[in-house]
Amino acid sequence: MTDAPLIDQLGRVHTNLRLSVTDRCNIRCFYCMPDENVRFKPRHELLTFEEIERFVHVAAGLGVNKLRLTGGEPLVRADLPKLVARLAAIEGIRDIALTTNGILLAAQVQALKDAGLTRVNISLDTLSEETFRRISRRDGLDRVLEGIHAAKRVGFTKIRLNAVAIKGITEPEVGPLTQFARDHGMEMRFIEFMPLDAEEHWQHDQVLGGEEIRRLIEEAIGPLEPAERPDPSQPATDFNFADGRGSVGFINPVTQPFCEDCNRLRLTAEGQIRNCLFSTVEWDARAVLRGGGSDDELARLIRDCVWAKKPGHGIDSADFVRPQRAMYQIGG
Repeated sequence: MTDAPLIDQLGRVHTNLRLSVTDRCNIRCFYCMPDENVRFKPRHELLTFEEIERFVHVAAGLGVNKLRLTGGEPLVRADLPKLVARLAAIEGIRDIALTTNGILLAAQVQALKDAGLTRVNISLDTLSEETFRRISRRDGLDRVLEGIHAAKRVGFTKIRLNAVAIKGITEPEVGPLTQFARDHGMEMRFIEFMPLDAEEHWQHDQVLGGEEIRRLIEEAIGPLEPAERPDPSQPATDFNFADGRGSVGFINPVTQPFCEDCNRLRLTAEGQIRNCLFSTVEWDARAVLRGGGSDDELARLIRDCVWAKKPGHGIDSADFVRPQRAMYQIGG
């Protein structure tokens, strides 16, 4: 039986948990990681599959029913399908999604689906090898595309392609990426560039806003119409093409924050609970998990974290404090 809802001081009920399984990655996208000399957490500091499973079991008892596995790049964590199977077996968990850069996806996608993975989001910032290398500072676009096609081939019907929108880079990519998604029956999503890059080069004028991207899409392809919003907590504002072929979503945390309906909390790879992507405070679940703490203590820690959640991230406010962690250390 589910306990009282996992609620914060503004009445937001939290049912969505993002689980980072590693801070490691096989590319070095500048909006997420440093290029060289990355200091990853030692393996013994990361939560084991058993610890993640226990945390999710407790969270599910508090009403969490949707999970998203992130990183770093989650597919560099060995035996990830085994974790998916463990999580899929937990009572109350209805949906398990994966966010991946796609490079290792082709080899693992069938096992992931068989284990119970429900949905997959694949990062695809460009269809140009040159631009891919500029953003990721590594090669690999061909493997990403191979992973995308493999996900469709094994039967995933909910495939989203995510592109980070960066002014001066993304504009020429918008039309081709959106058309690619339309042609392959997938949803394209554009995510505004956020101040979570490890090298701290983010500037507000680098943000390519969702409204501008929408205009570029309509110029390149055709008119868009607002889509229904069945889940008010979803981060994306969705549009359907007027010709009935496909949809596109815009995640605009900088120009159009959606904090008032947020229902998400996060667990980092080494077991720190965060109530916001931009939180500067963390709650140490690993200490409870490894210190002999009870499930009740773990549940109380989760509740305390959610209860302390602020009204919003405040990126545009004068008192905004950038998190010390970069995206790869938090979980996308």
